Parts: sequence; C-alpha cells; structure tokens
Amino acid sequence: MAFVPPFGPRLASLVAVATALSAHTVARADDAPSPSPSEHAPEHGTVGITMPRVLTQVGPDVSTVPESARITGTVLLCATIDAAGTVSKVEVVQSLAAPFDEAASKALAQWTFAPATKDGVSIAAKIHVPIRFAPSAEAPPSTPSAAAEAPVVLTPPVVPTPPVAGPIAPVVPAPSLALSAPPPVTAEASPKPAPEPDASEVVVVGRAQTPSRGASDIHVELGELSAVPRKNASELLTLAPGVFLSREGGDGHAERVYLRGFDAREGQDIAFSVGGVPINESGNLHGSGFADTHFVIPELVSSLRVLEGPFDPRQGNYAVAGSADYELGLEKRGLTASYTMGSFGAQRLLFLWGPPGESAHTFGGAEIATTNGFGQNRDARRASAMGQYEGQIGVKGTWRLSGAAYVNEYHSAGLLRADDVAAGRKGFFDTYDTRQGGGGSRFHVSGDVETRSGAFLLQQQIFAIAREMRLRENFTGYLLDTQLPTQALHGQRGDLFDLAMNESTFGARGAARTQGEAFGQKQEVELGYFARLDRVAATRQRIEAATGVPYKTDTDLASNLGDLGLYGDATLRPLAWLALRGGVRGDVFTYDVLDSCAVQSVSRPSSTSPPGDASCLDQQRFGRHREPDQRSSTSSLKLMPRASVIAGPFRSVTFSGSVGTGVRSIDPSYVTQDVATPFASILAYEAGASYAGAIRDVRVGARAVLFGTHVDRDLVFSESAGRAILGGGTTRAGGFGSVRATGDAFDENLTVTVVRSRFDDTGLLVPYVPDLVLRSDSAVFGELPLSLAGAHPLGRVGAGVSYIGRRALPYDQQSDVLFTVDGNAGVSYRAYDLSLAVTNVLDARQRIAEFAYVSDFHSAASPTLVPARHFAAGAPRSVFLTFSVTIGGS
Repeated sequence: MAFVPPFGPRLASLVAVATALSAHTVARADDAPSPSPSEHAPEHGTVGITMPRVLTQVGPDVSTVPESARITGTVLLCATIDAAGTVSKVEVVQSLAAPFDEAASKALAQWTFAPATKDGVSIAAKIHVPIRFAPSAEAPPSTPSAAAEAPVVLTPPVVPTPPVAGPIAPVVPAPSLALSAPPPVTAEASPKPAPEPDASEVVVVGRAQTPSRGASDIHVELGELSAVPRKNASELLTLAPGVFLSREGGDGHAERVYLRGFDAREGQDIAFSVGGVPINESGNLHGSGFADTHFVIPELVSSLRVLEGPFDPRQGNYAVAGSADYELGLEKRGLTASYTMGSFGAQRLLFLWGPPGESAHTFGGAEIATTNGFGQNRDARRASAMGQYEGQIGVKGTWRLSGAAYVNEYHSAGLLRADDVAAGRKGFFDTYDTRQGGGGSRFHVSGDVETRSGAFLLQQQIFAIAREMRLRENFTGYLLDTQLPTQALHGQRGDLFDLAMNESTFGARGAARTQGEAFGQKQEVELGYFARLDRVAATRQRIEAATGVPYKTDTDLASNLGDLGLYGDATLRPLAWLALRGGVRGDVFTYDVLDSCAVQSVSRPSSTSPPGDASCLDQQRFGRHREPDQRSSTSSLKLMPRASVIAGPFRSVTFSGSVGTGVRSIDPSYVTQDVATPFASILAYEAGASYAGAIRDVRVGARAVLFGTHVDRDLVFSESAGRAILGGGTTRAGGFGSVRATGDAFDENLTVTVVRSRFDDTGLLVPYVPDLVLRSDSAVFGELPLSLAGAHPLGRVGAGVSYIGRRALPYDQQSDVLFTVDGNAGVSYRAYDLSLAVTNVLDARQRIAEFAYVSDFHSAASPTLVPARHFAAGAPRSVFLTFSVTIGGS
C-alpha cells in the first residue's frame, strides 16, 4: 500500500488555503470584524499574509489493514496549525474508510510546519490536506520527474484571507471551501522525503460575504455556545447585543423581538431572511412584516449575520432596527437521529443527514415536536423539513437549490389581569379564553448561483413562498362589541379576533461586483436589485363566545403588493487603513387592494331597509345603494442613502461610523386611491470601535457602539385593534458593548445594551421597550479524564443568563425586572451524545410580557373602565433530556 503525499515543501504555501484563528498587528482598513473573504482575495499576496509551509512529513501506517481491505482513494483532512507550527487538531472532512481516516489523521498530527504569518507575526491557521492511498503496485518510480519543479497554478484567485476575530465570531471559517487536490502521484510511505508532484491545478471555491459595515455588523458563529439551551432558531438572535425575546403567544406563536430600543413585534422592524429568502410577510393583518422563524431547524444554522441599523444598501423593507440573515449548513456528516423528552409532555424527534464528501452546505433535516404546555391552554405541535444541495460550476463558483416545509398548530393562554391573579380569581398560569391559539404553514423553494468572470462577481437568486396563517386572540374580553342603532339588541358577545391569511410570494435578487485599482489601493463597485410580488388574502372576524360562530367581519382584503428595489454600493480606499463604503437604494412600492368590506357603518341608514347586523354594508347615506367592495391602488418611491467609514485596524482596533435611512411599508388597510403610502422613514446613525485579536492563547473580540435613530411615523401596539397601528414620531439613543473570549476549553459571550426611546411630541417613553438588556452565554468543554475503549468522552457545560431592565408601560407605569438562568450539561462519546438541559433554573415566576389597558373579562362583579395591568406568564422550570446518535460520518 502506498501513501500519496499531497504536496511538497515548495507547493505547500499555495495549497494550504484556510482560516486564521488569531491576529495581532494588522494594517488594512478592510480587516475590520466580519470581513468578506471575497473582497480580500485578489490582494491575498499584498496584505502581508503567508500560509503555513510543510517542513517534515510522516507517512500513514496501514500495516494493520489486511491486503484484501485495502482500497484506492483520498482522505481530505482539516488541520489546525498553531502559531508554533505544530498540528494541534485534525478533523476528517471527506472520509474514505475508518482505518484510512485514522491512519491519515495520526500521520498528519506528526507533521511540522513553518506557521502562517500576518505582517510578520506568527498566527494560527486551518488548512485542508488531501492524502491519497493507492495499492503498492501503483507507486511511481523513486526518481522524481523534472515536471515536479513546475509551478502550481491557482485558479481562480478567490482564496479567503484570514478573518480577524470579532466579538461574536472569534473564529469565522471560510465559507464552503471545496478543494480539488492535485492529480494522484504516489510514493512509498517511508521516512524519506517524498517527491513533489507534477505541475497541477489547485481550485478553491468559496461564497463571497458582504463587506462589513462597521462595529454593528455582527457575524454570529454559534461554535461551542451550542451548549447553551435554545428551543428554536429565533433564540440564536440573543447572541447579538440588545436582543430580547418575549413569547406571550406560547411555544407555537412567533416571538416578539426587541432590538436597539424598538419593539419590533414579530418582525415589523427587522428584515429577516434565511439563505437570502425573505421571511417577513407583507400584508399580514397581524402586522405587516410579521416573521415566524420557527420553520428554521436550529441545528441547520451555520451562522447568522445581524446588522443593527439600516447601513447596507442591500437592506430593504423592514430594516428599521436592522436585519438578520440565517446562513444554513451542517458540519456534522453522516446520518444523525436525535430524540428529546422533557417537562409538560415535550417530545422532539430530529433527523439530520450530511452526505460525506459533499460540502457542509449540502444537507437535509426534519423534525417533529409536541408539547402539552405549562399551565392551561398551551399545547403545541409542529413539523419542519429543510434541505439544500450545493454544487460547483467548474472553477468559477457554486450553485445551490434549497427548500423548506413547515406546519404547526397551537393554543395560547393569552393575557391575564394582574388584579385577578392577586385576588386568587385566576392562577398564574391560567387563561380566560381557551379558544385562543393558531396555526399555519410555510413552504418555500429557492435556487441561487454565484460565479466569477474575470474581475466580476455575479450573484443571482430566485425564490417562491407559500404561507398560510390563522390566529385567534382576545385582549379585552367583553368590551368592544358596542350596540349600534341598526343592530338587533344584544349583550356583549366577546372580543375574540379570528384572523386568517394566505400569501403567495415570488421574487428574485441579483448583483454584480467588480474591482480595480486606484491610488495604489483596491476599489470596488456593486450594482444589484431586489424584486418581490406578494398576493395576499386576509380576513379578520369576531367570534361569539356563546356559540363560537363569527358575528362580525372587521376586514376582508385581497392585495397585490409589489416591491422593486435597485441599489449601488461602492468601497473606496484612499489609504490602506481607511475604507469608505456606501451607496444608495431606491425602492418602488406598489399597492393594489380590493377591500370586500369597505363600509362598516352608515351615518343615516335607510328607514325602510336598515342594514341590521350585517358587517359589510351596501348602503350609503339615506339607503343609497353601493357595492360592499372597493378597490384602491397607489405607489410610492423611497430613496435611501447609506454610508460607513472604517478606519484601521490599528493594533487590532478598528474605528467606524455609519449613517443611513430605512423604510417600513404599511398595512394594506391604510391604502387610499392615489394617495402616497404613508410608510415610515428612518434615519439612523452610530459611531463605534472594535477589537479583534488574541491575548496569550485566548481569542478576544470586543465592540463598543453609540447609536441614535429617528422614526417619523412609528408603530404602537393597540389592544383594541389587536395589532400595531401608526403613531407619531420617536427618537432612540443608546449604546451597547460586547465581548467574546474563546480559549481551548471555554467560550464566553457577554453583551449589554442601554437605550432610551421617547415620543417626539410628548417626550414620554415608548411603551414596552426595555431600557437595559444584559445577556451572557458561557460554555466549558473538553476531554473527560477517562478512557473508554481507547477513546476519551467529550464533556460540555453551558449556561445562558439574561437580565432585562424595566419596560415603560402606558399610564406612567413600569414593568417588573426579568432575570433568567438556563443551563445544559452534555457528553459525547464516539457516535453518541447525551445532554440534559434545564430552562429557568431558578424557577422564577416571571411576567414575560406586561401591558396596561382597559379590559373586562367578567371576572369581577362590577366591571370598570380603569386601566389595569395585564401580563403573560413565562415558563416555569423545565427539564429536557436529549439522546443523539450519528452513523457513517464525522
């Protein structure tokens, strides 16, 4: 059996393409946190970076493998090389067979290297090393050919530069690297130096990342912090500064998100996407911009980009507080089955598959989950499936085809009056109305391609989404069903809203980026577009408590909503340490709305034929006939300039400042014929500094930012409408700080955000927004001090701690403080994994959401119109046990 050396010493620096793990002194402005591999690649040889170089090689020992079991093939390994040139870790990226994987890994662990350097300073790096095995008969002559001296050609020049550590992602692996090894050249495994292979071509293909916008552009890499308990993909957002999630609708309902002083509800102020496919729903009556991320299986999220603020021209509608894009991937190869059981009848079955030898962006996954819920009326069920395949387009780029399917149904406890709980009339986890709840589905498909043509980077994506949702909520009990003169006499029939929505979305996005040199520096320009069409049918009715049938239709809309945006973005570098990034985006929003319930009341109805109890009337004053429906159409154009300045880094410190405008489109119910849509306009600005480097053996990323935002027409929650409605202007001012420190056995992420949000006209605090959000995520991990059948189990412990300050409430009130601790402990041994998670470890009785308004739930003998405190109960202590097994992978 012969071992094929992957490369000789002179070729190693070209083939060893990988990700640096730490950096010290750097000298370019675009080496800020969260850099783009693509933007550095063409200048790879000019930024003072050298890749590791092989000094000595050791051949793998396959003497214990029977001749009959010996096969021909290649093992692709990923080696972590520390700053001393020692191989500190070896991982199998592409498996051949277990004996060969083990032999290749043991051999590579003994190699020595001249370490990677950056500006003359040794740094750690990861490299891909292909090791080929072949029968001894295939071994070549011992004398190397003259062709071995020929140079290696690297095509195309898209080698990712070592990213600098950031506060959220001290280690940012290069995305989707596919390494094509040189043609097989074999040599006998022996201590003698191996001959170098013939001249050959090494191809490295990776996805480009968007250029960083400064200290608030955060790339979240989960890493070992996966040990912290999280129920779904939404909770990954808490790794970004200032994010607080409230789940007053129960496990089945999308979380209410707070970010940077905004009560974003379920997404109205944050642009959500997954792999570039938008999640926000235009035209949803519960809130335009509604985003339910529960269809995303958290184990399939490889990273998350959170950009706080509207500072990137690629950000479109709903990017008010910022945007969040989930990048999908599965590092674990093979077949994985996982089962979870826990408190309140919780069960979850999860299947994952990642074909060995394929990219981490080729995967599949499916889950089924159910829970009886804590207290009353909180049961939920869901099922989700996601899949993606990534292929290469020669040496030019990659293409991806992805899809997702999701269904759910749940019940919700809603809100309780605090005085009813204090008086013992209701329990802390009780409900007033057991008919509250909802359900829905989401199906989407997407195809995208990214290629290079000379100095051009080309991107194109198309997507289609089918979404359905039903929601039943009762905020005020028996208060809103007033007696009208034309109606038959009736008592209060109840205030339960029954909302239904069906939406079909079709869209595309594309961009082209090119680069050139001026003033001795690389300059870049990108032009792109985004197009989206939503066809939405939405109704909302009120349900009679006694019979469960609808007694009134509030809204019945059929809408065609268009959004076509164009943007231009440029990166100008007058100096090596200074980058000016910015551009302009223009969006045209079109609305075509058919209101089938255009008239709700008539000031002077017909005396001979009054409308009675009908909801959607066909009368005008004095009984004149009209049709009950009416169509309205309009359009608006919004131009949004955005700019960022990034200076440094100076000894690992980068300074940045950004300013930008954003937009939030409105609910179709506000559309009036030929009247410009009253969307909200946003002006945001910030200044910050970030550090990315290493302190001894600990990788550290830190950020500090001061920010401000003004919104000319903000949205405020209305309990009588059951959703957010247009209000006045608001201004927010605050700041955040974050630190992430990662060592060989621990990972810590700490964020703190302080913000003040006020109405422009009154100076009062914006309700429901926390003034302080503090979050800590910690993980400790490593080999356990025991050996089982020659292998050491791996242990991990994780903890998540949240402190949420007081939130302003209407009528000059404030909420309680929230303090929550979650914990998890797990152990992995070979293909098996066992973990125990505990949420709300302290079993605190917390009011996860609080409101102040008038209600009447018939709980007291004498109802009153005095505003009362209402709350949604947070979950008590819960325990979950998970067992997983992985077959046929790494």
